[in-house]
Amino acid sequence: MNLPKLTALELRIMESLWNQGRLSIREVQESLQESERPTYTTVQSSVYRLEEKGAVRRVRKIGNAHIFEAAVSRQDASGRLVDELLSLFGGRSQPVMAHLAESGKLTLDDIRQAEKLIRDLDRRNRK
Repeated sequence: MNLPKLTALELRIMESLWNQGRLSIREVQESLQESERPTYTTVQSSVYRLEEKGAVRRVRKIGNAHIFEAAVSRQDASGRLVDELLSLFGGRSQPVMAHLAESGKLTLDDIRQAEKLIRDLDRRNRK
């Protein structure tokens, strides 16, 4: 699936759907942080845009309210964001890893888990 590029607000809306499941537009709006909560119509427009992008889908209608759910997984969306970030560095992960290590956000445990994942993927690819 070709994942859509998402704006910051669209990601916040997706976060609500990933965390809480199926929601109406009003429930999505109310789930957003109060100090940064956009208006109902802004959330409505964003949800409809997400629907056009294929990131959410309508699952039912209760009265006048449509209920939406995420059509894209959190893992797929985060993978897209990481790919976009790496594209800023020519696809190289080393500058990102160096920054994470220097800032203390990359631990030895993170490296061990990454090494294990690479070994597991290598084993699977050999079969």
